[in-house]
Formats: sequence, structure tokens, C-alpha cells
Amino acid sequence: MTDIGPETVAIATTGVSIAETSEPNRPKRVMGFRDLLLFYVVTGISLRWIATAAAAGPSSIVVWIGAWLAFYTPLALSVIELSSRYPNEGGLYVWSKRAFGDFSGFMAAWTYWTSNLPYFPAVLYFAASNVLFMRQADWGYLSNNATFYITFALLTLIAATLLNIVGLDVGKWLHNIGALAMWIPVMIVIGMGLLAYHRYGSATTFSLHSMIPSVRLNDLIFWSVLTFAFGGCETASFMGEEIKNARRTIPFTLFVAGLTVSFCYIIGTVCVLLALPANEINSLQGLVQAIGKTAERVGMPGVLPLAAFLIALSNIGASGAYLAACARLPFVAGIDRFLPPAFGALHPRWGTPWVALLTQTVIGAVFIFLGQAGTTVKGAYDVLVSMGVITYFIPYLYLFASMFKLQREPAAADVIRVPGGKPVAYALSIVGFVTTTFTIAISVLPPPDEPNKALAVFKIVGGCGALVLIGMWLYWAGKRRTRRGEQILSS
Repeated sequence: MTDIGPETVAIATTGVSIAETSEPNRPKRVMGFRDLLLFYVVTGISLRWIATAAAAGPSSIVVWIGAWLAFYTPLALSVIELSSRYPNEGGLYVWSKRAFGDFSGFMAAWTYWTSNLPYFPAVLYFAASNVLFMRQADWGYLSNNATFYITFALLTLIAATLLNIVGLDVGKWLHNIGALAMWIPVMIVIGMGLLAYHRYGSATTFSLHSMIPSVRLNDLIFWSVLTFAFGGCETASFMGEEIKNARRTIPFTLFVAGLTVSFCYIIGTVCVLLALPANEINSLQGLVQAIGKTAERVGMPGVLPLAAFLIALSNIGASGAYLAACARLPFVAGIDRFLPPAFGALHPRWGTPWVALLTQTVIGAVFIFLGQAGTTVKGAYDVLVSMGVITYFIPYLYLFASMFKLQREPAAADVIRVPGGKPVAYALSIVGFVTTTFTIAISVLPPPDEPNKALAVFKIVGGCGALVLIGMWLYWAGKRRTRRGEQILSS
């Protein structure tokens, strides 16, 4: 099958386009370089991982660099080439289906989509924890109040969904504002860390010994989380039909965004450690705590409420961006008839996959309650993160395997190839696949401070297993439905 032009969704072999299924409500090409760059920033950077890395001490810098080399670089280069080869709406779904067939394409899309169901409550829990620091004296008592976290997560999830249903040209402003809101706290962290270092010296000892990562089993869990932090550069490819000149815009923007993401994570972690020792930082509220304590040290306490608000806003923007991108997966699967036809429908007024968006919100709300059941607020957060990592990384197995197999197909003259051609592409695919497999295996383990480890493992394995089995059932049900329809038409 030759490369599909930009006017066709090209959902693999069906030949069905959005234009054929939904005129005149076809999605508009509303995302240019600026919008796409901000989208990559808001989906690629999560400020919560800076706190997580800083809490582990100086060795996290080496882990960041290792994750960048072993995961982000293979992922970004693979996405650049595959997006250039097949610049169609559906991204990873299209690539996996083209390489391995219908079932693989569906399961790659399904696991990626479902990975964001625990992601939404996790990132919104983090946002809620930061909101409390806007008025710490008055609201601090809510820091362990599960009702507050559940309510906040539900309300913000609903608001982000409604904005995206109205349209990407409206919803993108939440993504853009979230990206801009992310930059200011990063600059605050860097600026105040350097100021604290200038006045008082480093609060953390950076030495060869302190920077050697531990290989104890519990510390390997931390490695998997930082690897997870580098995910996200594949998201915009799901919206190929809504990006201006996707074949050229995605690769160039991804290169610029990759430099930005890496800078923010590594330099942000260093500056937090310059301001505070690792034992004064925790993963859920660590970044805003670091800003607050550093602000007190340098005599700028008024910075804290602003930083807390912007960190919360940036994470709400990230959840909205993932809502928008991931809704396109059940949408294209709906057109392919693997999900009920309603998933392939666009809103009659706004031209958005509203059924998929609403479904994500409803199931995401269920995960908010399931993650919280029988544990503390932090316990719920850790379980949601682990579930998100595992289901999020399963599609990466398909992506790297697809990158490997699709090297057999000839590339058009205007395709942006991996530097070094096929040999380098094969090597990157293998490195990325091995790193992904390792990350999935480690993520099953509960954190050492989890009081009920058996329950945590049951939630993680049971939840992920249930999502995979549901996906398999939906696929075969869709295939049976399609065969019955064909039999009726032929009779």
C-alpha cells in the first residue's frame, strides 16, 4: 500500500476516510508549529517527575541521561520516521496495523488509550496537591483528604472533556496555556535553585559516589518511573489530519520539543537539589515544597502561591491534551468497525469524536474511585502511576516492533529517515524494545513504603490484565459484528 495523501485518514487497509464518514463535520487543520510545540511540551513534561527525581538524590541525573539515551532517543527517532512515512490520523494504531495486522493495531491503540484512564486521575491528583499550596495555611489540612482529591479530579476531568468536545480549536487553548504555565515554574525552580546556591552553596553533595544509581530492586522501580516520564512524543501523531503539513511539521517540532523536555527535566532536578537536600522532598508535593522552602531561604515567600497555581494549571492542561489525542484512537477504531459505530461518529456541530471523549471521562472517573479504594492518597497515586506505566508501555512494544518491520517497505523521497538508515533504525528499535520490556516488568513491584503491598500488586496486575482482556473481547466482538454484516449484505 502506497503512502496515503493528507486528505485521507488512511486507517490502514479499509480505505475509509473521515471525509467519507463524516462530511461536512470533518476535523479542521488547526494545529501549526506553535500549537504543536506547546502540545509536545505539555504532554512531554510533567513537573511531578522533577520532584520524584530530586527525592532520589543526585543519582537521578544519571538515570535521567540513561532514560534519555535508552528510551527517549529511540522513541523520538522512530516517531519522526514513522510519522513522516505515514502522516495519518491514528499514528501508532496505523503503524502497528500496517506492520502486524488488525489485531495488533487494535491492541496497540486499546492499551495506549486505556493507559490514560489511570493517568488522568494520577496527574489530576498531583494538580490537586499543588492547589493546596496556594493558601497553605487555610487549605493544608486537606492534604490527606481523599474526598477533596476525588472531587477535584472529577471536576477538572469533566471541564477538560467539555472543552475538547467543543473542538480542538478551542481545546488547544487549554493545552497551550498549560504548556506556558509549565515554563514559569521551571524557570522559578532553576532561578531560585541558582540563587540559593549563590547565597548558601549547594544543599546536596554532588560526587561520583552520590551519582552512581543504586541497583537494588526497590530503586529499579524509580528507574521505570523516570523512563515513563520521557513518553509522550508520539501523541500528536494520533491527530495527523488536524495538523498543518503533518509530514514536515511533526518531525521538526518533535526535535525542538525533545531538547526542551530534556533540559527541563535534567536542569530542573539539579536546581531542586541545589536548593534542598533529597530527604526534604517527596514525590507527590515535592516540587511545590521545594519552591516554598527555597522561597523562604531567599526571602521571596510570595512566589509560592503563583508557582502552585501554575503547576496545577500545567497538569490540568496536560490531561486535556492527552484527552484530545487519545480520543482519536477509539475514533479510528470505530471507523474500522472494531468498536461500536458510535465511536466513529463526529459531533454534528463541532466535528469532534465526542463519544470517545465522554467514554474516556466516565471510565477515568471509575479509576479515580478504584485507585483510592482501600489505601491512602499517596497509595492511590502510586497505584495509578504503576498501572499507567504498564499499560502505557505495551503500545511502545508495538511501536518499536513496527519500526523494525516497516524498514522492509521502501520510503518515499520526502520521508525523513533515521540518520544512518536501516542499520541504525534496526538498532534503535531493539534498544527501545528491550528498555520498554524492562520498564514493564519493574513497574509491577509496589513502592517500598506501600503499607498493603499485596493489595497494590493485585490492583496493578488485576487492573492491567482486565484492561487487556476487555480489549481482546472488544476486538473479537467487532470482528464477529463485521462478519455478520458482510453475510447479511451478501445474502
